[in-house]
Order: sequence, then C-alpha cells, then structure tokens
Amino acid sequence: IISIVFDLPIKDLVLKRLLRNPEDFRSAFEPFYGNKNASQLAKLLTEHLTLAAQIVEANKSGDKKSAEEYEKKWYENASNIASFLSCINPFWHRDEWEKMLFVHLDFVKAQAVYMLTKDYAKGIAIFDPYEKQVLEMADVMSMGIIRQFPYKFVLSPPLIQ
Repeated sequence: IISIVFDLPIKDLVLKRLLRNPEDFRSAFEPFYGNKNASQLAKLLTEHLTLAAQIVEANKSGDKKSAEEYEKKWYENASNIASFLSCINPFWHRDEWEKMLFVHLDFVKAQAVYMLTKDYAKGIAIFDPYEKQVLEMADVMSMGIIRQFPYKFVLSPPLIQ
C-alpha cells in the first residue's frame, strides 16, 4: 500500500515479493491437501493480492468506478477463499472464514484510505489490531490443520539413553 500510495521506486519489487506469499502457502498446503488443492489456494491468494493492488492504484488515480469494481471482486474472492477452505477441511467453516476474511479486507482497506488521505497517525494506529486479527486467522488455520491431521503432528518419543 505504502509503495503504491507514495509511488516508491521499489513498488514493483515489493509487489513481486508479496506475490511470493501464495507460493509459500502452496508449498505449506501441498503435504496436507495435495498439489491440486494447494495450487487452487495459491491462485485464489494471488487474485486476492492483485485485486488489493488494483484497488489502491484505482483509488490513487481517482478512478472510483474501477476501484468499486475491483473491491466487489475482492470481496467475492474472499468468499471464494472461505468456500474453498471449508471444502478441504471439516474444521474450517465457511461463515467463520468469510467473516474473518471480510474483517481482514476492511483493515487493509482502512490502511489504504488512511494513507491516501494522509491520515498517517490512523494508518499507523490500525496496524496493531490488524496484526492481531491476522494472527487470529493464522491460529484458526493452524488449529484446523492440526485437528484434521493430528497424526502428522505426533512427536517421536524421546530417545532413552
């Protein structure tokens, strides 16, 4: 968001790095859900990140119509992610994921608005609750995987000497 809003010369590098995250998720999910499902999640997350960048770019340029269209697609993408996750893990519920993802989008949107409107103090202040919410989503994701695949998390007994 910051690199787009301030048109930093590292903007493309930042976006390129951010778009590695879906591949990281794919790699983490593949041992549990197979290549097809892991790749589908990576595709959905790539769309999520790309749409976020397009929303910020459109708002920055004053193109409200495009920004609204991208935002609608962004929330649809979040719903698709929630549906997908609930299909691959019985401990993940679509409504819970959709609610968490929508809150996440609201935080990201607020950060962008604060930066675009130069309300930097609010942009910084929102980071702590945003980070807390992201960590809560990570906990739900982790616990769902652990509950679905408990045998993959059983530690070997210590060696007796």
